[in-house]
Amino acid sequence: MARYRGPRLRVVRRLGELPGLTRKNARRSYPPGQHGQNRRKRSEYAIRLEEKQKLRFNYGVSEKQLITYMRKARRAAGSTGQVLLQLLEMRLDNTVFRLGIAGTIPGARQLVNHGHVTVNGKVLDIPSYQCKPGDVIAIRNSERSKALVQRNMEYPGLANLPNHLEFDKNTMTGKVNGLIEREWIALSINELLVVEYYSRKV
Repeated sequence: MARYRGPRLRVVRRLGELPGLTRKNARRSYPPGQHGQNRRKRSEYAIRLEEKQKLRFNYGVSEKQLITYMRKARRAAGSTGQVLLQLLEMRLDNTVFRLGIAGTIPGARQLVNHGHVTVNGKVLDIPSYQCKPGDVIAIRNSERSKALVQRNMEYPGLANLPNHLEFDKNTMTGKVNGLIEREWIALSINELLVVEYYSRKV
């Protein structure tokens, strides 16, 4: 299935706050649909599925991509859930979002796709690129790119810059200093439930 392009607040109402998907707040606190206000007992499978969907919609990845990340996380050393979150957080589109260059992850993906972002001095238009410690992320040296980002920076998505990143607003240049730590991940999620969800599928 391709990336989700439908109403974002509908997803937020169903899954809870997703800082990467939208900055808007839903006016209604209950899930959408005819039976949204009916309180029904959710099965364990439904709870795990919801946690998995949070990851998918927040980071804007397809089911196929998420399975690929899951396989990589399984092969890596350490906690599978935390490695999975690190892989998603270190994507280029998410890193651009966390630097405050874009208001949402879809907005950051568009900046990357349209060639406004450079990595280590070269234009890179692949949103799924895995940022590594030492990578320098900057805005392309053109008036259009800089004006676009200047507008975005007036309304950043998240207030706090994670400790693995540094950003110079004057030169619009950021640097990746390491891997993100679990406490800096803004999404409220239980990654162990995602690992359990995929345990029979992957």
